[in-house]
Amino acid sequence: MKKDLSIDTIAVHSTYIPDETGATNPPLYLSNAYKYKNAQHAADLFDLKTAGYIYTRLHNPTTTILEDTITKMEGGSGAVATSSGHFAEIMLITCIASFGDEIIASNSLYGGTINMFSTTLKRFGINVKFADQDNPSSFEALINDKTKAIFIEALANPASDIADFEVISKIANKHKLPLIIDSTCATPYLFRPIEVGAAAVIHSGTKFLGGHGDVMGGIAVDLGTFDWSSGRFPSFTEKDMSYHGVIYAKDFGNMALAVKMRAGVMRDMGGTPSPYNSYAILQGMQTLHLRMERHVSNAVKLANWLMECDKVSWVNYPSLKGNKNYEMAKKYFPKGAGSMLTFGVKGGIEAGRNFIDKVNLAIHAANLGDVKTIVTHPASTTHRQLSQEQRIKAGVPDDLIRVSVGIEDIEDIINDFKIALS
Repeated sequence: MKKDLSIDTIAVHSTYIPDETGATNPPLYLSNAYKYKNAQHAADLFDLKTAGYIYTRLHNPTTTILEDTITKMEGGSGAVATSSGHFAEIMLITCIASFGDEIIASNSLYGGTINMFSTTLKRFGINVKFADQDNPSSFEALINDKTKAIFIEALANPASDIADFEVISKIANKHKLPLIIDSTCATPYLFRPIEVGAAAVIHSGTKFLGGHGDVMGGIAVDLGTFDWSSGRFPSFTEKDMSYHGVIYAKDFGNMALAVKMRAGVMRDMGGTPSPYNSYAILQGMQTLHLRMERHVSNAVKLANWLMECDKVSWVNYPSLKGNKNYEMAKKYFPKGAGSMLTFGVKGGIEAGRNFIDKVNLAIHAANLGDVKTIVTHPASTTHRQLSQEQRIKAGVPDDLIRVSVGIEDIEDIINDFKIALS
């Protein structure tokens, strides 16, 4: 019996099969359009009766390798790559929900996601209700006939909160709702949402998958585990007349969500990744497992150093004993709780800004998941658009410094922080 390849090996080799040239790296297909075999072949492609390429807004051979690789790493049935992680979110939500529907989301999310959910989706007529992630029963209390999904982050950005995924998954299953997990900060190497009952996964390829702070991209993975024919999702069980009457749940089985995202949203809204960006993310993924090991190792060492630093008032990292997420980290993240940590500098917000101005090795930027260490003051950047009340609920006090710990020599990182804090 053939043994399934590990995530490490899939990352290195991807799903690319060398063509007649024998080239060991996947080709970069810079083409907008694709030649059809004949008129019938073109008609079958447009009717979704056969697989193939129509136009790069929908599909591209280089991007397909990226999609297939992340699908295999997540154990899913299909995926759709996008121009950014944000578009992956909006594509997935608008594929499932429409005007008058509701989504229940954790209150511990990336600030840009909270803003999109509370303002932009509202303009689509989709209402997002926020639940207390530390109190799973609060999700169930918000469910009604209009609810279409539950949305959480694997490692919340920037608070690093970890939900009790299995408990929330049981609530979702009880009410026949898909559980969507944004696993950007965890990656498939540290955490696989399919193992806790998720229906779909979102990644920002801009972050750890690409890993080098160079290109943008996102991806939504259909895990193929959800039954869309329960009656709660008529757009999956009724004919889509824009495709001559296809019924997604019936005609595409466990790939219904993936096909509907591509055919029903990407076709009309764009949000397509550049083939070059797909290529670059694939190249970055070859070292994902090695980078994540180093990210985690450095984060643990930096967190412990900060705990002993007399200039620091508090440190938040899930793997620290006594942290509120410590037990959940042990349960769900045995390989480590990622590279992101937060801390507060004694002296409040001004002292925190002074620290950011003084770092030399670390980069002050609004990004994470880079091989380089990045520091951010979320209250004045990534979460600036939120009210103070929203920031507090998201775990972002004014003095919080977010660190995306890179893969440099840890002694150099610590020395940089030591000088900046002094």
